[in-house]
Order: sequence, then structure tokens, then C-alpha cells
Amino acid sequence: MIIDGKKISQEIKNEVKLAAEKLKREKGIIPGLAFILVGDNPASQSYVKSKGKACEELGFYSATERVLATISESDLLAMVNRFNNDPKIHGLLVQLPLPKHIDEQKVIEAISPAKDVDGFHPVNIGKMMIGIDTFYSATPYGIVELLKRYNINPSGKHVVVIGRSNIVGKPVANMLVQKKEWANAIVTIAHTAAKDLSYYTKQADILIAAVGKPNAITKEMLKPGVVVIDVGINRIDDPSSKTGTRLVGDVDFEHVKEIASAITPVPGGVGPMTIAMLMVNTLKAAGGKI
Repeated sequence: MIIDGKKISQEIKNEVKLAAEKLKREKGIIPGLAFILVGDNPASQSYVKSKGKACEELGFYSATERVLATISESDLLAMVNRFNNDPKIHGLLVQLPLPKHIDEQKVIEAISPAKDVDGFHPVNIGKMMIGIDTFYSATPYGIVELLKRYNINPSGKHVVVIGRSNIVGKPVANMLVQKKEWANAIVTIAHTAAKDLSYYTKQADILIAAVGKPNAITKEMLKPGVVVIDVGINRIDDPSSKTGTRLVGDVDFEHVKEIASAITPVPGGVGPMTIAMLMVNTLKAAGGKI
């Protein structure tokens, strides 16, 4: 079974749009999302553009502040504070990475936890950790939602997460280990320090790969019937394509799909879910829900 993130993300966006219309009709509130884009990183520009497009599609208000990479840390913090105090803005997103002279953690902590729709603020991470409802980091939230909508219940299953980043690995492990519905899994976090990664991957009922290396997870590393969630987005050379490159995940899709019971493709798997769940968080910050 191919887990179609494109299809599910569109379903979620349709639900968000209806909920946003209801919020506007009943309370006169239009969800507002602000983006701060520092510098001219092409990937960051592309992400912000697609998030802005999603806002437009769903009837959200959005504002994008583009600033030079030379902006001082104090000026950036002042801009964050301005959006924290703007009643039209319910969610605030500072696109990472930031230039080296700016302390990313300081900027994340300056965002009001009530507007932290990225789910990166220590307050929201702490709430997630102890099982209090909060803004969940969009990519892990998207993974949990994909499992739910494909009726793949992680309860009692062994979930092996490859990767320990603050954006994917740690939060998804925390979300799935909680004692609640659509979680309650036995979770192992494995990473590059493992002498033999396949020792862990072979035990997985559900494998979540967030390694950052193309085709790092092969068929030989997995047991038949495994559910594979591939978070990786890697650009590799491909002379046969128009651009000379193509996107692949962290999993050797063509061979792994032969033994997996379900698998996400790249592109079109986890990627589209990230923006959809960011919109869910923004709706929630404005006081709406799907």
C-alpha cells in the first residue's frame, strides 16, 4: 500500500478551510500567519512561498517579512515581538536556518508559545513531552495523522525512529510513546552512533526514517510486512531527468516496497503533510478546530 500524503494533506486542508469559514462566520476571526524570512536561501524562499500559497487557498490572512541576512539579532527579536503583539497574527514562523551571527534558540524562545505554530518553543515541547495538548511540530504531527488516516494503529507496535533531530526524530518518538489513542507504541530511537543499524531496523513494525542520506535504508535491513514512513528529502543526480536531478527519500523505495505492507513515497508522502499540519496549528491558534 502506498501512503498518499498528497491526497491526505488535501483532505485536511479542505477540512481546515471549512473550519476557518465557520470561525469567520461565527466569531469574525480570520486565522493569521506571519512569516519572517531572513536572507535569500532558495530552499527557505520556496518553503515560505508554498506556505503563503496554502494560506491563500484556505482563506487565511498572511504576512511575509523579508529581511536581509545582515539584520542584527536585536532587530530580528524586535520584529518577533511586534508580531507577538499583533492581534491579526495568530501564528508566527521564523524560517530556519538563520545566519550564523543570530542565535536560533534565542529567536525561537522569543516567539510567544501561544503563536508558536511550528511547535519549537521549549514550553510547547515540554507540554508535548508530558502529554498535554499543545502545538505539535508539523512534520511529526503529519506522520501521526498519516498513520491515523490509513488506520495503522501504532498501539503496542515497535516503532523504530532513525534520527534524533529536534524537528522530527525526538518529537515523533515522544508523540508515539504517549499513553493515548493513536500512540501507545514501544519506541526505539536509533541513529548514526549505532554499530549495526540493521539490528534495530529489523525489529521495526513501523520504521520512521529521518536520516538525511539517500537510500540509507535498504530491503535487507527490514522485516517483511513493515510499515515505512520516509521523512528524507534528498536531491540526487539523474541524467535522465530534465533538471539533471531528482528527489529521493532515505529509503530505497523501489526495493523496500516489495516487502513493506505500507510505505510513503518521496516526493508526495510526508512532505505535503507538513504544510497541512502547520495550517491545522494556525487554525487552532486562532481558536478554531477541525
